Amino acid sequence: MTTLFPPRLLATLLCLSIAVGCSNEEAASGGRFGGGERPPTGVVTRVLTAEPIVDEIEALGTARANESVEIRPRLSSIVTRIHFEEGQPVSEGDLLVELENSEMRANLAVAEAALSESRSIYERSRSLIDTQAISESNLETLRAAMQVDEATVEAAKARIENTYIRAPFDGTLGLRRISPGGFVDSNTVITTLDDTNTIKLDFTIPEIFLAVVSERMDIVARSLVYQDREFIGTVDSIDTRLDPVSRSVQIRAVLPNADKLLKPGMFLTVDLRRDRGTLVVAPEEAVVPEGDAQYLYVVEDGVARKQRVELGQRVPGAVIIRSGAEAGDVVVTEGTQKVRDGARVSPLNEPLTSLLDSSSGFAR
Repeated sequence: MTTLFPPRLLATLLCLSIAVGCSNEEAASGGRFGGGERPPTGVVTRVLTAEPIVDEIEALGTARANESVEIRPRLSSIVTRIHFEEGQPVSEGDLLVELENSEMRANLAVAEAALSESRSIYERSRSLIDTQAISESNLETLRAAMQVDEATVEAAKARIENTYIRAPFDGTLGLRRISPGGFVDSNTVITTLDDTNTIKLDFTIPEIFLAVVSERMDIVARSLVYQDREFIGTVDSIDTRLDPVSRSVQIRAVLPNADKLLKPGMFLTVDLRRDRGTLVVAPEEAVVPEGDAQYLYVVEDGVARKQRVELGQRVPGAVIIRSGAEAGDVVVTEGTQKVRDGARVSPLNEPLTSLLDSSSGFAR
């Protein structure tokens, strides 16, 4: 059965439908906020501050003796006497080892006899030069022969002296590696000698710290062996070249070691600090990357303005702002994905004024 509505009733129902539709559309468009204007976006903000930035680096270095040498003989012979004990401190010139040299002494005696004869002949001939019994050329020949014999004697003495092995500098001897009666040659290590009153510490630092280190500056070194001890030293020299692969430079420092605690070959750590001054920093989460550019949303009078910035070095939880923003600017740190340039925002917090109060991990 079909029900028919009177024309006047149909007109009334149509007007009501239009009115309801208009009311719903107005409500959906936010009619309570100024005829369609969006409400402010809730965001978390922070005030940019200028913080003292100090770069810190821990370098690992190797301790070396101030002077270090392996004691070896200069010739082949038999060990006749040993004049040192292991671990003994010695002075420059102290006799350490004697080698057998009887044959060399005999050769020296022969050379000295030949020299005595040639010198006697030369002296007699020189007394005859005024009587012209000998010519100048013959006298020069005799003089040359005498000089050859003199050089032969000096060479024989030098070979004998090489059989006496002496300490080349003050230091402490290592373990003995020979015994009396043993045969040695130039490849034989008799012992080691180290001057450890002063320790050289070699370590490398990145290129960016090159401006921080200078000769004669003080350093503090530490060892895992003596964890409660600090070793104070000074930078002695800086290498003239950087490693082209690691972009690092080698530094050599010297450490006094009168108590002999440090040994050559030990690993030490060196703490270096680089004061970069007071710089503007921003939280990492406030930076909005777009392609190769970096932006911050700076809040002014409740409106977020998209501002391009140039970033510097990153530090834990933050980044240095080289240009584009200044200390005192309020920036959006949370909610950047919802904000557009020129949009109205409503901070959900009281803006913090220092990164040191945050959980970002940034520290002085």
